[in-house]
Amino acid sequence: MARRTHRLTWRLIFLILVLMAGTAGVVARLVQVQVIDHDYYAAQAEEEHLHETTVREPRGAILDRNGYPLATTTIAFDVYVDPRSWANAATAISGAATLAPLIAREPAELIEAVVNFEQGDYLAARSVSADVGLQLLEQAPVGVKLVETGLRSYPEGDLASVLLGFLGRDQEGLAGIEAAYDVELGGVPGVVYFERDGLGNPIPFGRWLGTKPVAGGDIRLTIDRYIQRLVERTLALEVQRHEATGGTIIVMDPHTGAVLAMASEPTFSLSALDLDDEEQTALYRQRAITDVYPPGSVMKTLTMAAAIDSGLVGPGTTYLDTGAAEVEGADPILNWDFSAHGITTMTDVLRFSLNTGAVWVSRVLGPERFYDYIGRYGFRRPTGVGLGGDSAGLVRLPGDDDWYPIDLATNSFGQGISVTPLHMISAVSALVNGGLLMRPYIVQEVSSPDERRVYEPVVVQRAVSEETSRTLVQMMNAVVDGMPGHLAQVAGYSVGGKTGTTTFVDRPETIASFVGFAPVDDPALIMLVKIDAPQDSQLGGVVAAPIFSDLAPRILSYLGVQPNGTALIERGP
Repeated sequence: MARRTHRLTWRLIFLILVLMAGTAGVVARLVQVQVIDHDYYAAQAEEEHLHETTVREPRGAILDRNGYPLATTTIAFDVYVDPRSWANAATAISGAATLAPLIAREPAELIEAVVNFEQGDYLAARSVSADVGLQLLEQAPVGVKLVETGLRSYPEGDLASVLLGFLGRDQEGLAGIEAAYDVELGGVPGVVYFERDGLGNPIPFGRWLGTKPVAGGDIRLTIDRYIQRLVERTLALEVQRHEATGGTIIVMDPHTGAVLAMASEPTFSLSALDLDDEEQTALYRQRAITDVYPPGSVMKTLTMAAAIDSGLVGPGTTYLDTGAAEVEGADPILNWDFSAHGITTMTDVLRFSLNTGAVWVSRVLGPERFYDYIGRYGFRRPTGVGLGGDSAGLVRLPGDDDWYPIDLATNSFGQGISVTPLHMISAVSALVNGGLLMRPYIVQEVSSPDERRVYEPVVVQRAVSEETSRTLVQMMNAVVDGMPGHLAQVAGYSVGGKTGTTTFVDRPETIASFVGFAPVDDPALIMLVKIDAPQDSQLGGVVAAPIFSDLAPRILSYLGVQPNGTALIERGP
């Protein structure tokens, strides 16, 4: 009996020790969880029960210069499905039967995507319309959640697609105006945290924390919707007609630098935008400000202006044109049509677009003066237009390892030097507006709930004197209206301008271009036309000049510039 009692006592003691050890373990674990690792587990619980979401105010509109909307925001919804809610097959089938037809998906495919999704809620559709969102709210399929967002719409269709740009899936600008002015348009997003239950649904009367979003504003462009549409349609037709690889047209106010229209081909359609199409990404850039090209004979006006501004030549200064210009260490430079004009004036150098004359003028200038004026024309830096991809020109300078004396000669008539179309039209604008290089701009006003910011014309620097500008205006008028049959002439308006035909040593194609302005006495517009690799003709005077002649009178009439009654010189074939 005593032995049995002894055994029970030891068993009791053993059980007590085990219980004490277990209790100590529990206490130790509680101390670790509640004290030592409190912050960690509190954060885990907070993360489990508090859901974070980004909220935005409706994105601001993009307007043309007259206030017509080009891009606006309408209410839309992102549609999410909680995979845990569809773990039951019957629930999933019922939910998919309601949801799938409204978001253009197959029920079976939707169910498979949802149940196999392992990270949070499954995004079933982005930016569905308000009508679809209301139907889903009324029908309330199990597990389906709606998050209000914005849907960008375009009242003018695909007008100015490249210029406007587009938004990414997170509603941030990825290209064009949308990207360059993302903060101004989109404001500052807010962040909201709310308590949710085990299925991820908001808990009524639960905690709501966060910051309020700051609204963006509307942006008014300098672009005119009528002129932009006219330019886009004309460019598309002309590129097709000449079987060209692309082209650019820019219309600008030469006095202010305000861009009234800017179009490039090839382009893309906002209505058919596919962010997953890698081939389409090459179309997103604004070629007028990103792509450089040798400007060809349009450059002769700038070379001539530099020499006149330096007091070295005048319109009547002559040189002997033998048809060839000798440059040490290089082949002779010939005129584009292999002609020789004998004693020739500076005005005729521009009228007949003589390469030999441009080379002669560059020698009179010398490299130091010539490249000083290249800097004054803004070619060695970005234009400052305020859009992404704004490129600097490609200019070799004396002292560079890859510069040779032949570069001075070829640069004088627009070969061996590359600039963007926006560079070129801005530089020629300085020759016709009184001599001032203006910073080109596309945004004229940003209006937010708290402020209104207006962008005024900005003078970058003086390029040439007012007297030089007046002289170049007359010389460029002689190039167009002074040449019988010039295809840039416009009935009832005086026109000045210069053609360009860019050639390449490594391929047979050309770039045909023309820069013109009208009316001569007080230019209301300046226009650059550039057609890449036309197949039917290679000359700027044949391909690009008639496009100016077609567009200019319609734009001038729209701007309220009345014809001056001057007779049109008989046109050539």
